[in-house]
Amino acid sequence: MGVDLGDLIEKQEIELEDLRGKKIAIDALNAIYQFLSIIRQPDGTPLIDSNKNITSHLSGLFYRTTRLMEIGIIPCYVFDGEPPKLKSATVEERKEIRREAEKKWKAALEAGELAEARKYAQAASRVTESMLEESKKLLNALGIPVVQAPSEGEAQAAYICQQGDVYSVGSQDYDALLFGAPRLLRNITITGKRKVPRKNIYVEVKPEMIELDSAIKEIEVTREQLIEMGILIGTDFNEGVKGIGPKKSLAHIKEKSLKEWIKEGKFEFEVDVEVLKKIFLKPEITKNYSLNWQPYDQEKLIEILHEKHDFSKERIENALEKLEKSRGAKDQKSLQEWFR
Repeated sequence: MGVDLGDLIEKQEIELEDLRGKKIAIDALNAIYQFLSIIRQPDGTPLIDSNKNITSHLSGLFYRTTRLMEIGIIPCYVFDGEPPKLKSATVEERKEIRREAEKKWKAALEAGELAEARKYAQAASRVTESMLEESKKLLNALGIPVVQAPSEGEAQAAYICQQGDVYSVGSQDYDALLFGAPRLLRNITITGKRKVPRKNIYVEVKPEMIELDSAIKEIEVTREQLIEMGILIGTDFNEGVKGIGPKKSLAHIKEKSLKEWIKEGKFEFEVDVEVLKKIFLKPEITKNYSLNWQPYDQEKLIEILHEKHDFSKERIENALEKLEKSRGAKDQKSLQEWFR
């Protein structure tokens, strides 16, 4: 979810091919939720194996990641750690939303309303610890680095990007900009044709690039002011001010600082604003991470996907064959050399 800055931030539409040779730190939880939401049957039922285990996340991770690699994009995935205490209210709220959505999903199924059922099923998506562990094992078998953040994954990904170890952060949420990511890449894991909710219309979803410096220069604010705007609108760590959206937040912060508005009694927050700002300005991250890409392990991939979860062995091998051809057809370099 994250802070809503979409109406203000200028986005540059690009092609995936424009990212050839670029290293991207992808927000793993964000991507996994997308796969669980999108990869479903018409009635909203997720993909499952013969043991009733959900496999939508594995399908998305494997086929989408190999597709990115086939193009020449070099991904790594950053996983969330323990969320800040201030996020607990948001976490509980999301759990309640999923519980309600699950009830409505079942009711829609009983009524035979498949379109409604799918909509509620998507909102009911939940990520379990076992899903996260399976995802990490799959990525390891693909030779893709996995970074475990101590807290917020987007904060860790932003730091990795700040260090120049990756070109951009890949996430749907604008929070990465508040955490200081020099570049934010949206739609990297959901490009292609997507159905418009409740309409029989499909739209083309393309990657969007946002550069932090250009974005704040365009709306004439500093990064700290951008954070204050986010606090006014509402973040994962605080409830925003009712009636304040992106445009109004910009107008207020350009006029006065949040501290001044609070001093005048214009706005009140349950949490100290300086504490909220510190979450974004000085987030909990680790400097002890490794981005070491390796050749994939085909036997391990077949074991995880085919033997354990009933994926088609032929489809797995075809995806890997395409990946091999994309890398080795021209110069016959080994996979390890490709990653150097």
